[in-house]
Amino acid sequence: MTARYRARPPSPGAPARPATASRPTAGLLPWLVGAVAGVLALGPALGRGYVLRYDMLFVPELSLPAVLAGTDGFPRAIPSDAVVAALTLLLPGDVVQTLALLAVFTLGGAGAFRLLVRLSGPLLAARLPDAPQGAVLAAGAAAGVAYVWNPFVAERLLLGQWAVLLGYAGLPWVLGAVVRLASARPTAGLAGLVCSLVPAAVGGFSSVVLSALTAGPQALAGPRRCRNAALFVFALALVSLPWLLPSLTSGAATDPAGAEAFAARSDTPFGVLGSLLLLGGVWNSGAVPPGYGEPVTALARLLLCAVSLTGWAWWLWRSRPAVGIGLSVSAALGFGVALLGVSAPGREFLAALIGLWPGFGPLRDGQLYLAPLALVQALGLGAVVLWLLRVLALWRVVAVVFLVLAPVVVLPGLLWGAGGRLSPVAYPGEWLAAQEAVAADDRPGAVLILPWSAYRGLDWSGEPVVVLDPATKLFDRRTLWNDDLSVGTADGGRVVVTGEDARAREAARLLEPDPESGLPGPELLADPDALAELLGGLGVRYVAVSAPVDNRFWSGAEELSVVVEGVDLTLLEVSDQHINADKDDISGLEVTGGLVTVGAIIWSMARSGSSLGFQRPQPQTVRGARKEIPK
Repeated sequence: MTARYRARPPSPGAPARPATASRPTAGLLPWLVGAVAGVLALGPALGRGYVLRYDMLFVPELSLPAVLAGTDGFPRAIPSDAVVAALTLLLPGDVVQTLALLAVFTLGGAGAFRLLVRLSGPLLAARLPDAPQGAVLAAGAAAGVAYVWNPFVAERLLLGQWAVLLGYAGLPWVLGAVVRLASARPTAGLAGLVCSLVPAAVGGFSSVVLSALTAGPQALAGPRRCRNAALFVFALALVSLPWLLPSLTSGAATDPAGAEAFAARSDTPFGVLGSLLLLGGVWNSGAVPPGYGEPVTALARLLLCAVSLTGWAWWLWRSRPAVGIGLSVSAALGFGVALLGVSAPGREFLAALIGLWPGFGPLRDGQLYLAPLALVQALGLGAVVLWLLRVLALWRVVAVVFLVLAPVVVLPGLLWGAGGRLSPVAYPGEWLAAQEAVAADDRPGAVLILPWSAYRGLDWSGEPVVVLDPATKLFDRRTLWNDDLSVGTADGGRVVVTGEDARAREAARLLEPDPESGLPGPELLADPDALAELLGGLGVRYVAVSAPVDNRFWSGAEELSVVVEGVDLTLLEVSDQHINADKDDISGLEVTGGLVTVGAIIWSMARSGSSLGFQRPQPQTVRGARKEIPK
């Protein structure tokens, strides 16, 4: 005898898992989709050597103590650099870079794929009962490809902001973890949240801000909103400690001029508003992928965005997915922030906010906050695929294949390392010799980086594009370098955003560097020994001149000796009698904060049994399903 009963419907906020494919296939395919997209996008960047482009700077044997000691500015790169430095203890630096870049596409593609699969259960059961087996996998593939292959990813990748993109890749996982809070016990829910926030923890403060924007409204939209919001805020605080605690004592100030410098700009024929809707509009024209702004490709991208947004609206109307309201609010808020810098009143408002409190500084790069809209468009494209596959037919299959590949078709400029723009190179021998010479010296003292310019073109870097001076991260001690940023404006002018490192500003005041050459002022060049005494007073033991320059300020100087001399890098040592330097110590409070974050991540992984927040869902059945229990 068997007893039959009608299964209880799933609780609100806990989407049913569709039974459309076997678990092994559904578990492997999301990762495969993301990995293949990554290989196609990165191409030559996956080879040996270092890809150097704008903010993307990896060096051989990045020093972990130097990273943890930090600087006097805002600790933007401490989490990502600390993880890279720790990994380079086990792997070569270029291999670490390859894994980091590939992780962006693999995590992001798999996350969007799995989120679509989890959310599509009610839609398939209630609205599309005739959908064939495997339809949800095709929809997931479309969502995964669209999430990692769009202008937002391309432009941030060409800016070299791999850490930001790692946090972006984690957003679908964070959103899924917040959805599960509605049906999970507090401890299990917190563990899942912390796990899902691991990419944001590595990415740093911008990634944490994006996570808060993307999943915060969802935490407030579902059931048990007060408890969920409290757990979400607590999880964000836990993973933020490595950069949050140093920022409280850094004394950094944010220049309000950044509101104009980093405002979104048009990179398509549709103006700034249209460019943002297409997930473009980055402030740096050098980061626009090749061919993207052409009328044909821009129009094709516009059509794809329209289809995706229509699919999202249809999904909201037909089945009200668990993340529908929350993610829609996040996308609207992010789009509004991106628009703030477009108009003069908006820029003035942003500048006033930043002047009032430096914590508003992250709002200056408005285009960054299009990330939730990118997830909306990816899920919307997946919904369109689900609709097309209601009944299996040849033309629908062709249409689905086209939609899955459409993000690649309309953005071919991202293919194979953005047409070769992401090509790895090797560090010249003199750079490695200078690194070894400084590492062999256990005496305290900083390294001054000249010329006094943060970004420069390197003759040996392959692609003719500026990059953050590798000497700023090459050595195992504190470096003093010009962290000001000069940005060209749309009208042909330039805006200089003042750096945040107080000690670097003091060095600039004393050195009075020449704006053209970036070398110390004429009076100091005429008296090298006086220059050496000034450098010693700043706590500088070495000077790294990382460009071919006139050597007149050290030739014949008794107090400046050449340690390494090459074509485009010379390492000078200041006479020991002038050095007034203390060893850079790591703050105990900052170490404690980092240990708390690492401990919380380890606990969350052990508690959830997962490296991210997508634990295997418990078997659920949808309304109307029948189950037989043997008697």
